[in-house]
Amino acid sequence: QVQLVESGGGLVQAGGSLRLSCAASGLTASNYGMGWFRQVPGKEREFVASIKWSGGTYYADSMKGRFTISRDNAKNTVYLQMNSLKSEDTAVYYCAADRRPRRALAVTVPEDYAYWGQGTQVTVSS
Repeated sequence: QVQLVESGGGLVQAGGSLRLSCAASGLTASNYGMGWFRQVPGKEREFVASIKWSGGTYYADSMKGRFTISRDNAKNTVYLQMNSLKSEDTAVYYCAADRRPRRALAVTVPEDYAYWGQGTQVTVSS
């Protein structure tokens, strides 16, 4: 059974930083593309960043230069380092695992992810 457990969310002032973690069990994260999405009430889930099984990374335009996705294979954990946070970054952040192992392309749409964590709230105060 695949489980993804996010942690690291919280309240931070604008301009601050947070690091989110996604601990995976039931699959080997290094064999799957892993992604981060976020969602605010009343809006669709939004792509944030992804890391391919091969290690390549991909970001939504508004996150480039501020967010960094990484993976620790030994811990089977994916991270999202978020710097220079803005009030508009406030959302529930979700970790997800690709439904296909070792996909060649970066995955940016929710439909291509089969497994999801429960989400962690990030609140940025201005």
